[in-house]
Amino acid sequence: MRKLIFAFLVAALPAVSLAAGGGAPLDKANVDVSDQESLQRGAKLFSNYCLSCHSAAYHRYNRMGRDLGLTDEQVKENLMFASEKVGENMKVAMSLADGKRWFGAAPPDLTVIARARGADYIYTYLRTFYVDEKRPFGVNNVAFPDVGMPHVLWELQGLRKPVYKSVKHGDEEQHVLTGFEQVVPGTMTAAEYDQAALDLTNFMVYLAEPIQLERQRLGMWVLIFLAIFFVVAYALKKEYWKDVH
Repeated sequence: MRKLIFAFLVAALPAVSLAAGGGAPLDKANVDVSDQESLQRGAKLFSNYCLSCHSAAYHRYNRMGRDLGLTDEQVKENLMFASEKVGENMKVAMSLADGKRWFGAAPPDLTVIARARGADYIYTYLRTFYVDEKRPFGVNNVAFPDVGMPHVLWELQGLRKPVYKSVKHGDEEQHVLTGFEQVVPGTMTAAEYDQAALDLTNFMVYLAEPIQLERQRLGMWVLIFLAIFFVVAYALKKEYWKDVH
């Protein structure tokens, strides 16, 4: 019994850690890793805005290019800014020590962040930054309260402030977030930024498991094989046992 309880607690830890990251409801990210155009746009955003601080050290540039339908020359010209060889891993020049000194904690590697957090969390996180003068970088985040990261996409989205409404629960009055008000316009419209956030989320989902489309394709063939094998095995069983009473 103790072993079962321990196993349950270990299995529940990831869910507990996610719940501790923020209590905001998550927006649905309808990602599609078969959409190469979306992945290419997401890769461009990732390389330009994320890869300066966050590494994706378990993935290689040439693998990304091959999966996204890009040549090595296109990858070098548009997606490589901290490396020289297309076969290198997607690392950054900033050291962990510098990251910890500048941001309070070293920026995590993002190779498998989509598997750890989920696509909905990443999509919501990218879309819920707001102005907060109390924070070191002047912004906060609904999905990740008191985040230590600046809003690197602010030029695209602009700057927004939260809008609350007062809700009474008995004798207590609470402030509930109802939306955002644009303070500084961005270079994108709200719809364009939502699409950009979705493209970036889509790319990070691909990054976490590049083989997922191949896995799904092989999985269908495995299920078909098992179905055919079941019919053959059942017929063989009936033949062997037909004279046994």
